[in-house]
Amino acid sequence: MFLRARRERTSPVDVGLPSGSRRRTPGLRREELASLAGISTTWYTFLEQGRDVRPSGQVLDALARALGLGDAERAHLHALASDGVAPAEEAEVLSPEVAGVPALVEPHPAYVTGRTFDLLAWNPAAVEWFRGAWETEQPNLARWVFTDPVARDVLPDWPLVAQGVLARLRANAGRHPGSARFAALERELREASPEADTWWPRYDIATSQSGVKRVRTRTGEERRLAYASFLVSDQPDQVLTIYSPV
Repeated sequence: MFLRARRERTSPVDVGLPSGSRRRTPGLRREELASLAGISTTWYTFLEQGRDVRPSGQVLDALARALGLGDAERAHLHALASDGVAPAEEAEVLSPEVAGVPALVEPHPAYVTGRTFDLLAWNPAAVEWFRGAWETEQPNLARWVFTDPVARDVLPDWPLVAQGVLARLRANAGRHPGSARFAALERELREASPEADTWWPRYDIATSQSGVKRVRTRTGEERRLAYASFLVSDQPDQVLTIYSPV
C-alpha cells in the first residue's frame, strides 16, 4: 500500500513524463514507475501487491529515487521489505536514568515517548502545558492528539501537529511489521477521528526532529515553544522531547 500511495501521488511531470489528458489513474502508472526504476512491470506489481518477493537494496533505492522519497520514507520502504514476521512483543522498559531526565530540565516541559507513543516519563511543566494528555491510566500522545478535544484547544496548529504525529507513528509501525499493538492503536485512532482515518492511507512518513510549536495556555494566551527530540541510544523507539519558551 505504501508504494501504491506514493506512486499515485507522484505526478508524471515531476519525473519528466508527459501528463496526458486521458489518464485513468492518478499519478504514475505501474509500468512507468517500473521503467524509471529499471525493473519489470510484473515484478514491480508483485512487490506493490505485497507478494512474497525479496527485492534487493539496490532495487528499493532505485524505487525510492524514482518516487523522490526522503530519507525517512526510504528507510520505511526498506523496513517494509524486510521479513514481515512479527516478533513477540515485549513490555517496553524505560531505564531509571532516562526516566529521570524530564525532572532535571524542569521548569522546561519534557517527556519521553515509547514505540507506540505511550508517554513513559514526564515532568510537571509538561502536564501544565499539554493539559489533558496525562489524564488516563496509560497516557499516549497520539491518542490524546486525536481523541481528546482539549488537544485541539491546546494546539492552535492542530492539523499540522496531528499530521506530524501520525507520520511519525507510521514510521514507527514500519519498523514493527505485524505488531498487534500498532494495529490496535491504528484502529482506535481511525474509528475515533475522521482526520486520522483520512490521513492514515496517505502513508506520510516522518521522524522526530526539532522546531517551534504554538501552544495555548489555560488563560487563552498563545505561546511559542521551541522543541528538540532525542533518540535514546540503546532504545531507539524511545524519544526524549524537551521544550523551551521562545
